[in-house]
Amino acid sequence: MKIRSLSVDGHLREFTIGAPHEVTDRVFVVRRTFRMNDALTARPEWKWQRDGWVVVERGTGRVSKINLPDFDPFYSIVSWFRDYAAYCGVTEGQKLYAVVAQLGQRKPVLRSYIGPAKASDDPDSECSAPTWQKLPVRVIFEPASGQKLSFSVRGRFSEPEPADEAPEQKEAEKQ
Repeated sequence: MKIRSLSVDGHLREFTIGAPHEVTDRVFVVRRTFRMNDALTARPEWKWQRDGWVVVERGTGRVSKINLPDFDPFYSIVSWFRDYAAYCGVTEGQKLYAVVAQLGQRKPVLRSYIGPAKASDDPDSECSAPTWQKLPVRVIFEPASGQKLSFSVRGRFSEPEPADEAPEQKEAEKQ
């Protein structure tokens, strides 16, 4: 992991990983990381752990955590588009969900059950990073244990995309 420090007005505020995502010209989001003592003895063994995301306001220097529903720092990979975050969320009951959350909103725009989580020891193993498309705005999820899922996102709502029809059905409709 490449760890960077986030300084505001010359003071260290957070440690971060990955590239920041510019939401507006005044606001950006970045993933947070922290050090944890992983030793059972008196001599500390510091290890870096991935955490959630923070939003940073450039004008005020305010840094605040983002609450992403069902986000798991070990398994979830967030893909950003504007102020929307798309990721595969894992619940404590080991269920896998496709989630799209919007900054500033408590309830997710989309939360759809995908299937059971594998809960392997590999990070980011439940789902690859979701893919965004602009026109129309849609997000595509590719879980490790299933087929692709596509959802249209319209403001505070989302709906599943219809599955592609088989070529035989399209030919029958033309005749």
